[in-house]
Amino acid sequence: MGAMSAVVDNPAGTFMVPIIDISPYTGQGSPADRAAVASQIDDAASAVGFIQIVGHQIASAVLDEFTAVLDDFFALPLDEKKAYRTPPEINRGYAPPKSESLSLSLGVEPADRMNDFFEAFNVGVEAQDYPELDLPDDQYAANTWPAVDHFEAAVSAYFAEASRVAHTLTRIFADALDLPADFFDGYTDHSLDVLRMNNYALPPGDIELDGELTGMGEHTDYGIVTVLWADQVRGLQVLDREGDWHDVEPADGALLINLGDLMARWTNERWMSTLHRVKPPVVDGTIERRRSAAFFHDGNIDATISTLPSCVGAGSRYSPITVGEHIGAKLAGSRAGQSNPYARREAQRVRQAMRRGLGQQ
Repeated sequence: MGAMSAVVDNPAGTFMVPIIDISPYTGQGSPADRAAVASQIDDAASAVGFIQIVGHQIASAVLDEFTAVLDDFFALPLDEKKAYRTPPEINRGYAPPKSESLSLSLGVEPADRMNDFFEAFNVGVEAQDYPELDLPDDQYAANTWPAVDHFEAAVSAYFAEASRVAHTLTRIFADALDLPADFFDGYTDHSLDVLRMNNYALPPGDIELDGELTGMGEHTDYGIVTVLWADQVRGLQVLDREGDWHDVEPADGALLINLGDLMARWTNERWMSTLHRVKPPVVDGTIERRRSAAFFHDGNIDATISTLPSCVGAGSRYSPITVGEHIGAKLAGSRAGQSNPYARREAQRVRQAMRRGLGQQ
């Protein structure tokens, strides 16, 4: 029981992504075992901001059915997939290749003016899931389900499991931050959760690289925590505290976990949201297929996020903001091309990396 460390691609051998077994929380762990896990999460969130978890108890059958329908959808002709597009302000449905620019969610123009080279399909929590609340239909939009056999059932089953894992993580976060066990419940009981299924959409086969291709531009995730399933294929890269990019691939059976901007705001950057990007998986001039599915646990749209009293220290780096204001500005950047005015601190980190030339492979 406990944490292992995985060395990812780094010649110096110093960048470590902890692998943490959370089974004391998904099972009947003792208080001592849970305290050990919470301490490991605190250490990883403080030092790396990127974690791998095992012991999550998502059944392999759920994952197998989920990835099968994901493949079935992305195998459709492009014109059929485009029938499931939604307006930019609606975070649902299909997004074709080169239709988004995630660096603009940070207010940073892509250096090469190229939008991100991935296609995606989004589903999320709907307003009708909470009929007793007056939730906005644009943020809690109705899902668009493609006419692919078993797609809705398999995706919904995985969505429920990823949601369970995200709520387990916030319970661990409360323990790690010495908060009441139910602290995050009032911020997440109608959480604005979205599952984004990604396919890195360069055609398979050989390619002659002409300049730098971006699978998914450098960005931080928007909300509280992201639960990421991904193929064991190179492509995902994480920016460390020294400004260096590192490849990260999931260990066998592991989910990748990264913290979002709201957690950085809550903790006054004791825990940092992780800057990451995806490079097209090109190995020796040949494109390898890569898929991922990110479950974004973003919090209640009407919740106000302010620095935790225990993390204020000499003063807060952030003004209070609602989840709705924060997420809205982020989406306007990535999906509608409107530079985000609230992301000053995150944008500064990206620009520093660009100035050091770290945007090159």
